[in-house]
Amino acid sequence: MGIVNSNKQISQTQISCDGTLTVTLALAAAPDIASNPTDIALVLDRSGSMAGVPLENMKIGAKTFIDIIDEATDSSQDGNIGSGSRIAIVSFASTAAADTQMITSVDDLKSAVDGLTAGGSTNHADAFAEAVQLFDPASSNAKVIVMFTDGKTTAGPPPAPVAAAARASGVVIYCIGLVGADGIDVAVLNDWATDPDASHVAVTPDSGDLEDLFADLAANISKPGATDIVIDEVLNSDFELVSITPPARGSAMATGTGSLRWTISALGVSGNEGASLEFLVRHTAQTGGVKLVNDSITYSDAEGNAVTFPDPFVTVECSPSVTPEPCPVPVDLQVDSCSDSLAVDLGDVRLESLGRIVQLNVTVKNVCPDRRVALAVILTEVDAYGNEYPRGMKAFTIPAHHYPYCRDILVNCIRFVLPEDLNVSGGTAGSICGPRNLKARFIAHNIDTDYRCCDVFLTV
Repeated sequence: MGIVNSNKQISQTQISCDGTLTVTLALAAAPDIASNPTDIALVLDRSGSMAGVPLENMKIGAKTFIDIIDEATDSSQDGNIGSGSRIAIVSFASTAAADTQMITSVDDLKSAVDGLTAGGSTNHADAFAEAVQLFDPASSNAKVIVMFTDGKTTAGPPPAPVAAAARASGVVIYCIGLVGADGIDVAVLNDWATDPDASHVAVTPDSGDLEDLFADLAANISKPGATDIVIDEVLNSDFELVSITPPARGSAMATGTGSLRWTISALGVSGNEGASLEFLVRHTAQTGGVKLVNDSITYSDAEGNAVTFPDPFVTVECSPSVTPEPCPVPVDLQVDSCSDSLAVDLGDVRLESLGRIVQLNVTVKNVCPDRRVALAVILTEVDAYGNEYPRGMKAFTIPAHHYPYCRDILVNCIRFVLPEDLNVSGGTAGSICGPRNLKARFIAHNIDTDYRCCDVFLTV
């Protein structure tokens, strides 16, 4: 079967500006279906939320799945599932029905798929139970359930115990989720699917992707187990790699501050196997927004399996940032490649007394949209007796932001120069080794308000 599923998940969908999240890569592999006859129950959701385009796209995907398995079992699309493998169609809404038994006729399987109509609620427990009944306990064939659904359970008993019993009996369960009108609970799909959870679940928000998803699963089922697996992950430049949890299968190592490599010598060669890798990443950029976690991820193995991983997004919340004082403009210099000296007149620069630079950052809380802020910074120095001496005052206009809600604004790089000959903190005059005791005060007010003076009326 080759790589039968690949997945990438993140532990959180929203983090702070310097937040961390755990990324999980997962694979599942199984032997070639031609040498490992398999009974597959294709379990299809026909509840009311599937009406229209989603149902039609699901039918196309399911028939593509059947065609690929047909060709994989006997090297041709001859209308017959070969090499001892079989497929059954189970559909479900308020209740489940076996639309076919385990059969080999491609025409009969496709006719059953084409005959599906949408209506009713969603009973996953009955769907699992109906599928399990189609497997022959005396058969040595591998047993696989491919569960497709577009929503949450709305009828019948809890499906988790039924799925658990199926897994305990040796059935491998894959779950395909379509985010439909009722939403989708990925955690529940993970609970139903064979371990490792991330390797056996795939979710798409668009029914137009269903054909490709069904095709990828069927194509991978038809290939042998994978060997000499190499996965290279490169993070988005806004993230850095913090740590890697040693995987149970294979080995992983960092190849840079934002990249890693995971290698596995063999997976799924003698039976169905899953493997997963977890690593921790931190957001390091100063800007927020919705961001891809990875820049790229590549996969290769000796069998040539085609594997793609999802591209998860995370929402990063960063306070807006302004820098009211730009750094001095530099003068560009260039020394020619064959020159060993350079003479240049850089113009005038004012000579300052020996001193230190104090750079302050402050966050102005709860600034509402379309409101400029006047910010004042007062810096004083304290002597040994507690007396304060002025060391400067600066005032800035913080430009308005246009987010739809009030936000914190980070003000960066407010700089003061403290000449050493003004040192009253008790250090040695002219020395930069003594301590300077300072106090900083901030005053912030909205410039733009809705205030209007009241009209004055005189009455007699």
